[in-house]
Amino acid sequence: MANYFNPCNCQGFYNNPDRQTTPGQFSPGNVNGSPSVTTLPPLPTGYPTGPMYSPMLQPAAVTPQTVPSAPSMEPEPETLQNIAYTQGYLKQHIGARVKVEFLIGTNMLVDREGTLVDVGTSYIIIREVDTDDLLLADLYSIKFVRFYY
Repeated sequence: MANYFNPCNCQGFYNNPDRQTTPGQFSPGNVNGSPSVTTLPPLPTGYPTGPMYSPMLQPAAVTPQTVPSAPSMEPEPETLQNIAYTQGYLKQHIGARVKVEFLIGTNMLVDREGTLVDVGTSYIIIREVDTDDLLLADLYSIKFVRFYY
């Protein structure tokens, strides 16, 4: 236990003007003959020490462009164009009166009637008959669609 270093046993070490070491640096014989401890590297300062990079170049003068108010000019997905898909077939009948049956859960069918207003990739919009409200419905829960002529 003679070589045990007690940190509280440093009386006068930091206040001694004759000492030859800096705080955190101990030489043999400083405190009870303890071995020397090497100094740790300095802590990071938070300032970058890597290579300097050139500043970003300023872009050339950009003229403001008007944003078109129409929907994007991207082509429609094939599911909306091809009548082999449910969305494509339904899109052909926009404006027709329809009765749509939806499967809710595992065994409950719910139906809605109205005019088919729009068809999207995963939804349809129906204008209900009595209320004249728009109803957005999930395309993937549709089981039957009746078209009235």
